[in-house]
Amino acid sequence: MFTVTAEKRKIPSNELYLVVLPLIHISSGVTEQTLTLLPDRDMATEFFQDEVEGYIRMFESRANKYLAGGHVTHYTVEREETPTGRVRVRVIQNVS
Repeated sequence: MFTVTAEKRKIPSNELYLVVLPLIHISSGVTEQTLTLLPDRDMATEFFQDEVEGYIRMFESRANKYLAGGHVTHYTVEREETPTGRVRVRVIQNVS
C-alpha cells in the first residue's frame, strides 16, 4: 500500500517592476511618459505615496486587457514601501 500526498502546485510567474520612462522623440520633439516593466528592482521607479495609485490604475486597466494572452494569464500588482517612504510597484506576470 502507498500513500498519495497532495502537492501544492506553484503557479509559474515572472517578477517585474513598474518603470516610468520619459521619452522625447528626436524627429518631432513630442514628449511623453510611458510605463514599462523591467526585471530589476534597482531600476524600478520609486513613486511618491500620493501618485502611485494613478500609475497602478493605468497599468492594471491596460495590462490585463491588452498584454494578457498566449502564456500570460494575468498580472498581479504589489506595493513595496522603500525606507524613504516611497513605493516600488512589483508586478507579477502570471503565466501558464
